[in-house]
Amino acid sequence: MRGKMKKIVLSGIKPTGIPTLGNYLGALKNFVKLQNEMKDYEFFIFIADLHAITVPQDPKELKQNIKNLAAIYLAAGLVPERTTLFVQSEINEHAALGFVMQSISYMGELERMTQYKDKMQKQVQGVSSALFTYPSLMAADILLYDAEYVPVGDDQKQHLELTRDLAIRFNNRFGETFVVPEGLISEKGARIMDLQDPSKKMDKSSEGERGCVFLLDPLSTIKKKIKSAVTDSEAQVRYDKDNKPGISNLMTIYSLISELSYEEIEEKYTSRGYGDFKKDLAELVAGEIEVVQNRYREIINSGKLDALFDQGKEKAKVLAAKKLHKVYKKIGLGRY
Repeated sequence: MRGKMKKIVLSGIKPTGIPTLGNYLGALKNFVKLQNEMKDYEFFIFIADLHAITVPQDPKELKQNIKNLAAIYLAAGLVPERTTLFVQSEINEHAALGFVMQSISYMGELERMTQYKDKMQKQVQGVSSALFTYPSLMAADILLYDAEYVPVGDDQKQHLELTRDLAIRFNNRFGETFVVPEGLISEKGARIMDLQDPSKKMDKSSEGERGCVFLLDPLSTIKKKIKSAVTDSEAQVRYDKDNKPGISNLMTIYSLISELSYEEIEEKYTSRGYGDFKKDLAELVAGEIEVVQNRYREIINSGKLDALFDQGKEKAKVLAAKKLHKVYKKIGLGRY
């Protein structure tokens, strides 16, 4: 069966709130572009709800976010016929292989994970052991399906390297079992920065919402946030990431939506100030997101989503069970 399948590109998305403009431009839009370009590949997308509970979650919100997130991804342009969409926790093999990956992960490797360090500092009530070990589960998510490619942002490259190390380590110890995945990293736009503090990434978990545009924000709110974005006193639309981080971040957003180069944007606004630029960008962003919101409302209120989840679960379950059985047999678990 595996031999008849297309090669797999895999991505997991954590249902911890509504995606931001940064998520959309840095990952989601790029993922849709990849799907359009890589027609010989099957795209597996799972909602990583097990990863979500590494920090406290409201159960009702988590359930709703699972559906919201899937609907937003489909609304952004993913092709249902070429997308295997499923919920991580509905495939028990993820947790099972995750424990196997823990058994070959070293404490030092997990302690070096930058995201673990960052999140540990932000935690108020203590850090769960799952927050420490979740890179092992992330490795299992990928290796379970022999994914050849995994789209990653700059902040996920370290986790993918660990996944590669664990795959190679397992293969060396027990024989060829896992495909060693490669990362797909967007050349530009991999990181959209906070509109009020361009020194840090636009993040849905940040304390203030003024610097973060959410994909389900009212369009009027989106425009207001863009127009109030921090820039500098020079008032010249020019890309200079080091000396002009605010306007450079806005130009990146403009470039990714309009597909104009930085040079073309600079030329367009040569004799115009930040006011005109921000006004135009606000309309551009709102127009882009309005299309996504309209499609989202159609999908979330239909039975299409559950049907896709059911199909994806059935397909993913077959592959996952087959891979886990092979792993258990190689390491000596079970009676058969």
